Amino acid sequence: MREQARGGRKSAALKFVLMVGVMSFFADFTYEASRGVIGPYLGLLGAGAFAIAVITGFGELLGYGLRLFSGRGADRTGRYWPIAIAGYVLQMSVVPLLALAGSWQAAALLVILERVGKAIRNPPRDAMLSHAAKQIGYGWGFGVHEALDQFGALFGPLLIAFVLSLSHQDYRLAFAVLAAPAAVMLCLLGVARLLYPRPQDLEPSAAATPSGGFPRRFWLYLAAAALVAAGFADFPVIAFRFQQHSAVSADLIPVFYAVAMAVSGGGSLLFGRLFDRFGIRLLIPLTIVAAAYAPLAFLGGFWPALVGMCLWGLGMGVHESIIPAAVAPMVASGRRASAYGLFTGVYGTAWFAGSAAIGALFSVSLSVVVLFSVVAQLAAVPLLILVARGRESPPAQGTV
Repeated sequence: MREQARGGRKSAALKFVLMVGVMSFFADFTYEASRGVIGPYLGLLGAGAFAIAVITGFGELLGYGLRLFSGRGADRTGRYWPIAIAGYVLQMSVVPLLALAGSWQAAALLVILERVGKAIRNPPRDAMLSHAAKQIGYGWGFGVHEALDQFGALFGPLLIAFVLSLSHQDYRLAFAVLAAPAAVMLCLLGVARLLYPRPQDLEPSAAATPSGGFPRRFWLYLAAAALVAAGFADFPVIAFRFQQHSAVSADLIPVFYAVAMAVSGGGSLLFGRLFDRFGIRLLIPLTIVAAAYAPLAFLGGFWPALVGMCLWGLGMGVHESIIPAAVAPMVASGRRASAYGLFTGVYGTAWFAGSAAIGALFSVSLSVVVLFSVVAQLAAVPLLILVARGRESPPAQGTV
């Protein structure tokens, strides 16, 4: 009887992960399609390299920093679904409105609001996912979700590339087309809310809310992730470099982004499985390999830039799947939304600082940009080694 109950929970957990994954497919189809052309679009509206870096970096700052508050709010109130729904509605609403932007300042505001929507919805969503993922393996659960998420990020940019090709670079039409997948996503969100009103019940031990702080491994891991984020350039900055130096034609920039998302999605499945087997030490070689994206993407021609984007996509897959999977077993279940909020808040602050620095260094030289990016990411490796060597077990309920 107990085995049947466990099997039932595991089946329900997998179905919930798949449901949220399909939601994320359409969400990423929408907003990642737009992000693939935001850099060139802002450039056409009159923004320069530094402005684009600051806009996208500030968007990431809010997109990660505000998660601290949405995560704490979700844990304190237990209103995971209402907070997640509010964020999804905001995010899916503003993307098609980019078609109506009359200036780069107006477009910048919408870009930032899209990140705010993601900030609101991600911590409660990840906390709900973590309850389901415990039943099927944290790495596999987050990996499956992220793969679906990233395949949406693959097909969205391909659609935008197709629309731009047919419409002779009509960016406004391309953004307007994204209203369709946004509407599908919001419909699926309503269905998921009805079918799974309390995802935390998928993990029986998730009911209690512990007090106390986070373990030492969490803080070391947070510092390592911040260094990686600081050296990881946002795609609009890379796309701006492609456009300005004619390394990649305008029609192919969204395709390059789609290729990166395909690598990210496939890597999420593989690395999720490997994480459940090898643990956090898997991040050490992956961080070293992903750091090589910078010289290839910023200094290379067409083919080196394509390889660089593949490595950039590999890094994104690691950031979006293994990082949340690794956080979950480090903290008690009742504090995961807060942990995700804090973790991604610091991560986003580092990303903003790094993006601003990379944008400013454009005026110095691309070689200096590459040096900054590579050094920042490789500086995380010693910290990851310390985390991997740690022998702390996941905290029990009510303990630090």
